[in-house]
Amino acid sequence: MSSFQLQPGFDFQQAGKEVLQIECEGLAQLDRYIDADFTRACETITACRGKVVVMGIGKSGHIGRKIAATFASTGTSSFFVHPAEASHGDLGMVTAQDIVLAISNSGESNEILALIPVLKRQQIPLICMTNNPESTMGKAADIHLCIKVPQEACPLGLAPTTSTTATLVMGDALAVALLKARGFTPQDFALSHPGGALGRRLLLRVNDIMHSGDEIPHVSTEASLRDALLEITHKNLGMTVICNDTMNIAGIFTDGDLRRVFDMGINLNDAKIIDIMTPGGVRVHPSMLAVDALNLMQQRHITALLVADGDQLLGVVHMHDMLRAGVV
Repeated sequence: MSSFQLQPGFDFQQAGKEVLQIECEGLAQLDRYIDADFTRACETITACRGKVVVMGIGKSGHIGRKIAATFASTGTSSFFVHPAEASHGDLGMVTAQDIVLAISNSGESNEILALIPVLKRQQIPLICMTNNPESTMGKAADIHLCIKVPQEACPLGLAPTTSTTATLVMGDALAVALLKARGFTPQDFALSHPGGALGRRLLLRVNDIMHSGDEIPHVSTEASLRDALLEITHKNLGMTVICNDTMNIAGIFTDGDLRRVFDMGINLNDAKIIDIMTPGGVRVHPSMLAVDALNLMQQRHITALLVADGDQLLGVVHMHDMLRAGVV
């Protein structure tokens, strides 16, 4: 338990707002450092044949890990190496084709300084982020990115607060500038996020989620309306496909069509499905992206699509399948 005594009537909201104000003011001044060195850093990273190896110690290390992750997910191959571990073997992860992005607010982190002679010997480009271009790291850098802020949000001026926020924002500025320069697309982003919602929306195809084989609701062209209704009930997709013996599509019959039949006063016991079905049906190819199939459903105001290769029925995909797959 802490031995500190809470100040009576302390205004937590005011303290929080003061932090936001200080950090916003710090970021407002950061754009002065988006300069020629920033351009050189972006050009150097773009020309890199290897990876961007990010290093940092303490809070700068935590921020560095996030920057490396942002690079990696936006088209810039990158990973984080802890500088202390690098001194004990992990520096072998860095190759001559790589670039090192070293982060230190003071520019005097001993763990990073110990690595610089080796990096220089291997002629590995060194980009440093510090608050002082005249620091040891600043002078040693091939490219220096300044992250100086007027003050920390910590009233003691000790806990890295505004400075770490500025470092993170500078990393984001690099990543997004590189993303835009490369013409990085949502599809590219999805390739590195296959497990996320965006990945599911952009990578999932109709054949990944469609009903096939015995799951397809279908009846023959000789079937009665009663046969069709039993198939709709059994397969529970609100529709059935009408096919010939070789699974070539003749038409479709849905719950909505049943309501139309009632309005027409057709004899349900004698009716043949081929006489009251909707010919054709809306079809998609199994290789279509699921999100495109969803858009088609919404445009046509329908809840199911026939998956086919020409007239050959391969499957059925329902709106519920989209929901379960996280496409919606």
